Amino acid sequence: MLRTATILLCLACAAPAAAQRDTTERPIAIERVEIAGRRPMKEIGVQRTELDTIVLRDNITASLADALAVGSTIFIKSYGRATLATASFRGTAPSHTQVTWNDMKVNSPMLGQVDFSLIPAYFIDDATVYHGASSVGVTGGGLGGAVTLATQAPTEKGLGLRYVQGIGSFTTFDEFLHLTYGGARWSSSTRVLYSTSDNDFKFRNYDTKDFVTDENGNITGSYYPLQRNRNGGFRDLHVLQELYHTTRGGDRLSIAAWYLDSHRGLAMLSGDRNKSKQKKNTQDERTLRAVAGWERLRSGLKLGARAGYTYTDLRYLLLADAEGKGNFSAMTDARSRIHTLFAKAEAEYAAGEKWLFSANVALHQHRVRSGDLSVINSNGLRADTLYKQERFELSAFAAVKWRPAPRLGIAADIRWELYGDRTTPAIPALFADYLLSRRGNVVIKASAARNYRYPTLNDLYFRPGGNKDLKPERGWTFDAGIETALKGDDRSLRASATVFDSRIDDWILWIGSPKLGIYTPINIRRVHSYGAEAKLSADAATRSGWRLLLDGNFAWTRSINRGDKFSPADRSVGKQLVYIPVYSAAFIARVQWRRWEVAYKWNWYSERYTMSSNDLGVLGRVKPYFMSDLSLEKRLECRLASFSLKGCIHNLLNEEYESVLSRPMPRLNVSFFIGITPKFRKR
Repeated sequence: MLRTATILLCLACAAPAAAQRDTTERPIAIERVEIAGRRPMKEIGVQRTELDTIVLRDNITASLADALAVGSTIFIKSYGRATLATASFRGTAPSHTQVTWNDMKVNSPMLGQVDFSLIPAYFIDDATVYHGASSVGVTGGGLGGAVTLATQAPTEKGLGLRYVQGIGSFTTFDEFLHLTYGGARWSSSTRVLYSTSDNDFKFRNYDTKDFVTDENGNITGSYYPLQRNRNGGFRDLHVLQELYHTTRGGDRLSIAAWYLDSHRGLAMLSGDRNKSKQKKNTQDERTLRAVAGWERLRSGLKLGARAGYTYTDLRYLLLADAEGKGNFSAMTDARSRIHTLFAKAEAEYAAGEKWLFSANVALHQHRVRSGDLSVINSNGLRADTLYKQERFELSAFAAVKWRPAPRLGIAADIRWELYGDRTTPAIPALFADYLLSRRGNVVIKASAARNYRYPTLNDLYFRPGGNKDLKPERGWTFDAGIETALKGDDRSLRASATVFDSRIDDWILWIGSPKLGIYTPINIRRVHSYGAEAKLSADAATRSGWRLLLDGNFAWTRSINRGDKFSPADRSVGKQLVYIPVYSAAFIARVQWRRWEVAYKWNWYSERYTMSSNDLGVLGRVKPYFMSDLSLEKRLECRLASFSLKGCIHNLLNEEYESVLSRPMPRLNVSFFIGITPKFRKR
């Protein structure tokens, strides 16, 4: 009913809206450009990338993984839509990228990583990427960097409503509802996203071959069969409720609660010879995150406190029916329940225009219960794979920032962390920047930091295979870069380039044990990661109503194993780490004219090795590929509501590609969205 009503109302409003002279310009949120010599004290020497609001709001189907892939130099290792998507920042592992949501850690205490496919971009108002040493100011453990995510109070007064309906290839449906209220002291935001899909796209299976025979059974030819993605359907529900209040004294109170309920089929590998009726592979997750906050600003002194709670119920289930008669038995039934309590207190004081002091203390209390309930030992009894652990984590931070001259800034950070009954040494970081040219607003930056990441609970206690003797990973990171930001009446330009060098010791790696027949983690590697990053964004407008926005980035990353051989057959020393592309690039171009917008997205990854020896055999690499998406959007206006119609073509050039070995990705596919925003009377 709602979908039909939206279409009819849209068609009814299209004619009168088109008949009127269109003088409305679309408001665009562009990254702030500082052209004055005085720069924010908090940003002294910091290398960071703020994701553009347009990238986050591209369409309701986009996850944060999609936004990071095109809006930053982070490499996203994705298994496809609604499947695992992890980040590799500057050639490091997914667990080396720390992620916070409203200051609370999102990284799993069991695995140490984040599945970015479970974070809808439409649920994030502010996303910032901190590169290398700059992550020390956010949290510890970011050997590659950190990503901060935040929600914000509605900016518009009164009642607001937006509903978007999406439909796409492979029986995909997406629905998004955003209800807001902004008052003098109270404001509220409610967001709901519901997505379902069969995800049964067709692909050419190059991992299998069918043969053609004549009437005598002789082989006369062969071909690669055309197959459908099997067991890849999904259903995701996200609900986010926020409430904000400003007291008469100016204090800000906030609470945000985010609930997700996800049911996903894990697609079968292209080389899997099982039939889809013989095998069911699913992952179910229910997660609740809630954070309450308080802020006060008085005469240069800013105080704040937050408290939060996270609960995750995760189940991975593998069912098999060997006889094909519908009698499924559990091959794997892994269950994990995670409880996390969070608290943080912070203070910030500006002493004039030359000094800024800040400090904070954050704590997390984790409680985990995890194990495989399907494992049976040789005596027919359930094997003991369950582990229960609690861990207290404390992180204390202090920073001082000094601007002795208008052009020069110097900053020093120090962090100290405790996990369980162990502590890390002090984590120092030094930053400096210098305004090289006032006219061109050219700034040079440099930073250096020492960092540590302690083992995850699975690293220490997983049964079987955990290693309680693991040492924290430790590393040094150095950055140097230059950036410029220019702005005219109708145009702006921002460009930056950075070189980095990082060395990580005691890298934790899970390897197979021939004696025990299981995998276990050990401190084995020394990894040297180095390279360069570049980013360019531009915006130009004409008086006739045309507007062009460009945003692109490029990364060159070498991540080399410098450790010792752990066996005579080890050929990984001196080689690029697996699934780390040496080159990557992304580009977005948008052309706007009155109520029309055309957008083109392009990203490219060089080949990635799948074996630590960098063997270039059939299974030794994932081929390089580039991806193109094209979208066209039209906005309509009438007295009662605003409408938007948007069509997207994904994989425009019908590329055959894989992001992960034996995980084919969809070829050319389309989606269409209808958005409606009622116009309420403002009091």
